[in-house]
Amino acid sequence: MKEIKMKMRSEAPMLTAKVGYIVISVVFCIAGMFMIAAPQRSLSVIIDIFAAAMILFGVVRIVGYFSHDLYRLAFQYDLQFGVLMIVLGITAAIRSENVLNFLCLALGICILADGLFKIQIAIDARKFGIESWWLTAALAAAAGTVGMLLILKPTESLGTMTVLLGISLLAEGALNLCVALSTVKVIPHQIPDSADRQDYRFVG
Repeated sequence: MKEIKMKMRSEAPMLTAKVGYIVISVVFCIAGMFMIAAPQRSLSVIIDIFAAAMILFGVVRIVGYFSHDLYRLAFQYDLQFGVLMIVLGITAAIRSENVLNFLCLALGICILADGLFKIQIAIDARKFGIESWWLTAALAAAAGTVGMLLILKPTESLGTMTVLLGISLLAEGALNLCVALSTVKVIPHQIPDSADRQDYRFVG
């Protein structure tokens, strides 16, 4: 009788992506609260914080996309969003003359799109029986609303726009923290997908 030996998938990429998602989401929340509490701080300091957070989160999202977590919910759109965040962070770090206007528009579009995709993730999570799907949907709707406000840029006041940027980071951080905690499951010795089954070996 032949025995099937399977090459089990390492949980390290999934664990790295989940922990990274959680850590960066918390950083987003802290950075957002800092910007809300101190909107008159130097624009240079604010941009540095924003750029670093964007680049780090972009890298984490790309790692998440390739981690192949169990539900395939949290990271399914993260390759595109990861690249977008890295580009956004690098552009912010360059500090062009109209960097704040650029940030408001680009981040607004990014958060609005992410909110819409996360609503879809919430709907899919409900089908999987994940009880906190409604919280993801509510946070996604809130983040999308903030993203729309950033796009519309309702005021020219630097202090007000800094607060709005802070709220957007806080909303995005809270949304992604909820998604990471509720939908990313790290399963030890997870069996590979069918796409990986060329790694199976039959031995007699």
